[in-house]
Amino acid sequence: MKKFFMAAATGTLAGVLITTQVAAPLLAQESAKTTNVYQQLDLFGDIFERIRAQYVEEVDEGELIEAAINGMLTSLDPHSSYLSPQDAESMKVQTSGEFGGLGIEVTQEEGFVKVVSPIDGTPADEAGVEAGDFITHVDGESLLGLNLDEAVEMMRGPVGSEIIITVMREGADEPLEISIIRDTIKLTAVRSRIEGTSVVLRVTTFNRQTSPNLAAGIKEQVEEAGGIDNVNGFILDLRNNPGGLLTEAIAVSDAFLESGEIVSTRGRNPEDGDRYNATAGDLTGGKPVVVLINGGSASASEIVAGALQDHRRAIVVGTKSFGKGSVQTVMPLRGEGAMRLTTARYYTPSGRSIQALGVSPDIVVEQPRREPEATTEEEQTKFNARTEADLRGSISNDSLTEDEIEQIKKDQEKALAAAKLREEDYQLAYAIDILKGLSALGPDNK
Repeated sequence: MKKFFMAAATGTLAGVLITTQVAAPLLAQESAKTTNVYQQLDLFGDIFERIRAQYVEEVDEGELIEAAINGMLTSLDPHSSYLSPQDAESMKVQTSGEFGGLGIEVTQEEGFVKVVSPIDGTPADEAGVEAGDFITHVDGESLLGLNLDEAVEMMRGPVGSEIIITVMREGADEPLEISIIRDTIKLTAVRSRIEGTSVVLRVTTFNRQTSPNLAAGIKEQVEEAGGIDNVNGFILDLRNNPGGLLTEAIAVSDAFLESGEIVSTRGRNPEDGDRYNATAGDLTGGKPVVVLINGGSASASEIVAGALQDHRRAIVVGTKSFGKGSVQTVMPLRGEGAMRLTTARYYTPSGRSIQALGVSPDIVVEQPRREPEATTEEEQTKFNARTEADLRGSISNDSLTEDEIEQIKKDQEKALAAAKLREEDYQLAYAIDILKGLSALGPDNK
């Protein structure tokens, strides 16, 4: 027994020695890291004082500090940044749905300013700015070397003033100069209409108006169609939608789902993760849904597309989305400024991260570039081919009643309208064709 006690005591003493030997170096490393951080902060102070005292021109000390803070944040990723009091106020206004500017969502890629998407109906959209354009100059001044906030600041200006941006576009041999007149941007979050028997819901952004607008648009178009039985399905158009509020992405997804997870977010610490689930009540009555996306669909758009795709609630059509799968939290700071910091990644219900990968459509459909309208008589003939009825002396069809003939003519007009839409917006026409096909199969085959 005495030997056992001695062995146990020896083991305990060895354990203490080992713990001390391991812990001491770890504590020393932590102490060294802390010392190194304070040395670097002292270095920052030294540089700040040198600039303030010896720079060739007098500097604004507040602007220096803001630039240093912003540099620290933007070095993390393209979406983290410092918001001055003015910028923080502008962000509040933007999420409310009305603000001044050009109407484009931009990001930074390898030092260049890249257009995520132009916003529908804005000056940039009407001037011909496209998703994927790289903005290289503003009014002849290069943006190379500027951070994103500095580049955006150069594009701001009084409403009614002109700005000329130079863009590089894939497929174009030379840079393009685009003139834009700045205007007040009033965002209509959701535009709804009927194409044939399909309801088209065009969602341009995710702000506080989006989910109420969506619900109102669905109700209005269903009533106009004479009831849900006269609607063959819904098209949710998220093309060139740069995203917005996470809460609105969840609400829009919920509008088409009865239950199940919509999205989850995961931060550095597991306990910081969240899961968001759908509530009962599908506003579309379970009708088929097609979601349209492209390279300008980002962030909140990808949450919606990914959720509906994973739940097999919608067929996703178009081209691969932008791939912004991170969550930014806006944190108020002293002095009425704010910090936009990437705090988490989001994941679709199946557990996939969209970050840098995007949402891949179920059916890849490219949008052809618009061809110039036919001008010569020969080109016009291609679109107005002669038929038997155009021939002089052709025999009339007396096997049909006047009502039947009238119905055939109406069907032909619908077909012509569909063909015209296919020329104007091939991806949307493709989505409508999918709903027509599903409707033709009947409810048992959906």
